[in-house]
Amino acid sequence: MTFPTENPFLTRRQLLENSSTLSAASITLALASSQHVHAASGTDTLKLGLVGCGGRGAGAANQALTADDQVTLHAMCDVNREVMGKAREILEKNQPGRLDVPEDRQYPDFEGYKRVIADCDVVILATSPGFRPQHFEEAVAQGKHVFMEKPVASDVNGIKKVLEAGKAAKAKNLKVAVGLQRRHQPGYQEWIKRIQDGAIGDVLTIRALWNGSSRPGKPRAEGETELEYQIRNWYYFTWLSGDHNVEQHVHNLDVANWIKGETHPVKARGMGGREVRNAPENGQIYDHHFVEYEYADGTLLYSQARQIPNCLRDISESAIGTLGRANLMQREFTISGPNADTMRFRKNEDGHQLEHYPFFEAIRKDLPYNEAERGATATMTAILGRMSNYSGQDVTWEDAMASNQTLVPDDLVDFSSPAPVQPDNEGRYPVAVPGISDPFQVWY
Repeated sequence: MTFPTENPFLTRRQLLENSSTLSAASITLALASSQHVHAASGTDTLKLGLVGCGGRGAGAANQALTADDQVTLHAMCDVNREVMGKAREILEKNQPGRLDVPEDRQYPDFEGYKRVIADCDVVILATSPGFRPQHFEEAVAQGKHVFMEKPVASDVNGIKKVLEAGKAAKAKNLKVAVGLQRRHQPGYQEWIKRIQDGAIGDVLTIRALWNGSSRPGKPRAEGETELEYQIRNWYYFTWLSGDHNVEQHVHNLDVANWIKGETHPVKARGMGGREVRNAPENGQIYDHHFVEYEYADGTLLYSQARQIPNCLRDISESAIGTLGRANLMQREFTISGPNADTMRFRKNEDGHQLEHYPFFEAIRKDLPYNEAERGATATMTAILGRMSNYSGQDVTWEDAMASNQTLVPDDLVDFSSPAPVQPDNEGRYPVAVPGISDPFQVWY
């Protein structure tokens, strides 16, 4: 078993002796390297199920197998058999001897998630986000521990389902992890603690950015149904991804809520649109979003999410306080003012890997562990911004949560089922129009 650290053989004593040259977060990261998660009896093997076998699903399964050496991948499902086969091939190469997934535990259909959940002790939910609430509800109903990728929903109705299932999971003592990996990176943990301890004084404004590159939409394949195409090209359909300010920018918005002490904005005022994303294969989503969020105490959060090629790239968070400014950038964290300091981001601070260790430790040691509400709050923060951008209206958290906005149908049985959105005669899909679209209902 490997662990992402340069020297896994340092003892606790050596780490403490060297603490004068290491930050608290460095010590935390290095100490974690000796904390392998083992079965309680030394022989108990956990059966892991993978629901959704794309790149993130295969990656999460690999990280789960790395985090606990008494875990075996036992069942898989994906509506695309080819994708499932590729994931299995990659995992067999990276984790030899750790897979026990015969043909009869590979499920290439819409109901496969139920059978994977039934077969296993722990499940990874990594399909396109629109299906996450349905899959999470089923996993909790069957009494299984869950790691689910972010975001946890694409609409308000899905958020409500996740919150209710999260409460049920807590009542059943099930462990729930959500893939907001910044929460498990020691650098983020240390810097946000400093902010909350007053290093920059009282926080007045926060900025959250995911201004990056664009991924191309996928052209239609000959012979596929409309639903099959949309699921294969899921990123570009709001009902499946939530739009990129939800699917991707949720990480930065979660950091902002974290800085504010696990609360959420009460209102959003935003704007966005499609400047260059106009081809039919680009579906419905915008290519730029800007939102001004307001918290209950008046603190403002300025949010930007852009996916336009050849533009300035900046993926970061920052906070301005009465004593200075804290910046959390990809490679360097800084604080200005009387408590000025700088910390370089460590190469081995892999949040995708680190987030699995406490999850499996909680399962093995029966510790409280439930990130469902946090994941739902971060996701709803992003959805609130999208609702404002799509409509051009101020939208409050209270009004949004009182609505029953539902984008995802609950009656999809196979690829012959009708897709919830349909193209026009030119192959183009309905796109939200500010000033016309209703923030609380479906706009198509």
